[in-house]
Amino acid sequence: MQITIDLPDELIQHFNPNRLTREILEALAIQAYQTEKITHAEVGRILGLPSRWAVDAFLKQHNADLHYDEADLERDREILSQLRAKQANSAS
Repeated sequence: MQITIDLPDELIQHFNPNRLTREILEALAIQAYQTEKITHAEVGRILGLPSRWAVDAFLKQHNADLHYDEADLERDREILSQLRAKQANSAS
């Protein structure tokens, strides 16, 4: 989709005209991610980032906190416990 918007010269003067389209796309992706309209994976696809790590780095660079709540932490703890138990059983 192509959208045309009028931007004030006062704002445009602060941007590199050769990168303006990319900067607007990045800003929209960051905003959509922070408001949970799109996922981490969608950020990567939309911006053409090559890996999960590249998306993490991009979001960190733009101070966009990763979505990670207590439920995620508990799920990760449970998985870690299961992996440790499996490793202990394999070592026996």
